Amino acid sequence: MRAAILRELPAGATVPYAQSRPLGIEELDSPRPRAGEVGVDIILSSLCHSDLSVVNGSRPRPLPMALGHEAVGRVASLGEGVNHLQVGAKVVLVFVPSCGDCRACAAGRPALCHRAAASNTDGNLLHGPALLRGPHGERINHHLGVSAFASHAVVAAESLVPIDDDVPDEVAAMFGCAVLTGIGAIRHTARLEAGQSVIVYGLGAVGLAAVMGAALQGAGSIIAIDPNTDKHALALACGATAVGTPEEAGDLVAAATGDGVDVAIEASGSAAVIGQALGVLTRGGAVVCVGLPHPEAQLTVPALGFAGAGKRLLGSYMGDARPAEDIVFYVRAWREGRLPVHLLHTDTRPLDRINEALDALAEGRVIRRLLVP
Repeated sequence: MRAAILRELPAGATVPYAQSRPLGIEELDSPRPRAGEVGVDIILSSLCHSDLSVVNGSRPRPLPMALGHEAVGRVASLGEGVNHLQVGAKVVLVFVPSCGDCRACAAGRPALCHRAAASNTDGNLLHGPALLRGPHGERINHHLGVSAFASHAVVAAESLVPIDDDVPDEVAAMFGCAVLTGIGAIRHTARLEAGQSVIVYGLGAVGLAAVMGAALQGAGSIIAIDPNTDKHALALACGATAVGTPEEAGDLVAAATGDGVDVAIEASGSAAVIGQALGVLTRGGAVVCVGLPHPEAQLTVPALGFAGAGKRLLGSYMGDARPAEDIVFYVRAWREGRLPVHLLHTDTRPLDRINEALDALAEGRVIRRLLVP
């Protein structure tokens, strides 16, 4: 199998990744799935800011690591005890393989699974330690239980959601992270109701999915904010009713609502933006944080706004998703023409050009670049 491996962090974040080449395509032995695991042949993987955050060091992970956490593939082999999937089935790979037994899973919040969080952090799989090995027998860590920048992956069966064959690969490849996270932040975390107002900060794939989710929920006003004005037309196509730069956000909110929005989605990964989002809320409004700031970033905001104005600050990991249910719902909405997920797909390139793709993502030139192994 071929896989994109990060062995050490590049010397400087300012160096173009196409030159520093932090990810190397390596030939590894294909591991066999253990009990509870599944072998998957990857059809397309999708490059996300969470992958970039590992490469630039803002999301520390154990190295070496086979990156990639969003993809579509086909089941190639089944480990012992996996009876609900069939070889040849088309599947979406999901980066939180919820165990079903921990405190979070028992409470109906599988995206916060304690066992999955521990195994993902350590570079393991839900049912056992890392399987991947380098040419000298050295351990290669798994990325979020998936490691999808590869021709093949072995994952926990809980990481897979079957999907119908008629869903195009280019659409299916983006359900496992961008769609679950962005739309889930609207539906599950914010619990947005029809007619309410929304502002979304950061128009990457997750932010644009949140815009789609707000439209799907029947939001009254959907304001999309990004300093990169090249993304504004796409936000309008995704369902935004107004677009602008961060400097224009206050005026856009005043024009749309008068006294503030009901929900603000922070999808930029900036602590400063969280503070700005709190400032444009109406009384009782909520900021939902889905971006991943640097671990050392700190947040300082006026404390009185919480008790004094009933404002809420909510975290949302993977959109508080229930993948097995949510992906079925989102596919149905896509079929009905109510969820234009295809708009997130910028282009498709060979996996060999993944370092160039990192540059394009870092510079804001792509939304979702898909990779063919």
